[in-house]
Amino acid sequence: FHTIKDLAVRGAPAIGVTAAYGAFIAARSDEGIIRGCELLVKSRPTAVNLFWALEKMQKIAEELHGQNSDRQIFLGNLLQAAKDIHQQDIQMCQSIGRNGGDFIKEGFGVLTHCNAGSLATSYFGTALAVIYHAHLQGRKFTVFADETRPILQGARLTQWELSQAGVDVVLICDDMAGYAMQQGKINMVIVGADRIASNGDTANKIGTYSLAVLAEKHKIPFYVAAPVSTFDFNITSGKQIPIEERNPGEVRKFGTSQTSKADAKVWNPAFDVTPAELITAIITDKGVIENPSLANIGKLAGANRQC
Repeated sequence: FHTIKDLAVRGAPAIGVTAAYGAFIAARSDEGIIRGCELLVKSRPTAVNLFWALEKMQKIAEELHGQNSDRQIFLGNLLQAAKDIHQQDIQMCQSIGRNGGDFIKEGFGVLTHCNAGSLATSYFGTALAVIYHAHLQGRKFTVFADETRPILQGARLTQWELSQAGVDVVLICDDMAGYAMQQGKINMVIVGADRIASNGDTANKIGTYSLAVLAEKHKIPFYVAAPVSTFDFNITSGKQIPIEERNPGEVRKFGTSQTSKADAKVWNPAFDVTPAELITAIITDKGVIENPSLANIGKLAGANRQC
């Protein structure tokens, strides 16, 4: 619970995988899987992969109980179910990279926000999987990574991760993105997602919506990369996505340095929602959804709602 709540693990796919293993640990303990899942589901409200993984683990546990297997067999099968979710996440990263890598052309400037790479998933990531795929194909391009206030995932994680992989990456302040677009430095924007509504409205790290508006203004394509498991088919629009509000201390400080009055009033939503009409395409592990809408998403993802 605290591993997810306190951001030791973050990124929607990684949260889902961690929750699956957490459900197994709960089943092995005196708490039991039901109580464990009830606790885990309260750790983060926005990333739908958390709920997807816990529901899947509970369903498998119920099926195993129905088979009247002994406890060791039950736990062994439940652990395998968590490992299967983990393996599926790895395959998802690979598929997203393949499906989206060709969008990045030679000489492009690619803007990304927050961290949607190997530190947020089980493998190459979602948005960064697309970047890694293009890089491995030998294309030369530059990634502009927003620092991503207030927790600085872009500065602390994305810039480090891409530079370690040999990708040309430039770190910029969040409020430099619009000027970079105006100067012609940006050819496309690609971000991850924590929850996508049935109509394509997408929740991602706070600041994403601003980038989508800027991209539209400058006629720059705006892509979202996420697995089908990030779609929430139980909601019809982004208005129904719960937005987590985090500790105000994150805004009052820059890293460990106090930058405001200790009692400054703060509003600290961790995510915002980008309307589908601002999204050029959603790159999933099952294919690319261009001009996201209820109808277009249904064509590709409807048959894979239980994936």
